[in-house]
Amino acid sequence: QVLLVESGGGLVQAGGSLRLSCAASRLAFSSSAMGWFRQAPGKEREFVAAISWRGSNTAYADSVNGRFAIFRDNSKNTVYLQMNSLKAEDTAVYYCAASLSPIARKVGEYRYWGQGTQVTVSS
Repeated sequence: QVLLVESGGGLVQAGGSLRLSCAASRLAFSSSAMGWFRQAPGKEREFVAAISWRGSNTAYADSVNGRFAIFRDNSKNTVYLQMNSLKAEDTAVYYCAASLSPIARKVGEYRYWGQGTQVTVSS
């Protein structure tokens, strides 16, 4: 089955940067829209960013727009989330997801999910 593995999480100070990666296996990666979601303790999983099949189009949650950037390298079957100007409110488990549909913002619109990587931002 499709496997998505996130990496790059860790502890970072507020204002710092972190880059997450998601490696996909057994997935028609170049034909899949990819997304990043996050879930903080006591909160529902929320949309962070998404990128279209070929990387031509991107979408961001208002809370991260201007600070985060999503990009992909189809030759490596990998999608990235560059996080800059991190805030304590960004602390969450970040999940990579894949959809065979165009860019979507809802959890239910993604078919495959990774297990997540923890991002902790300290003030």
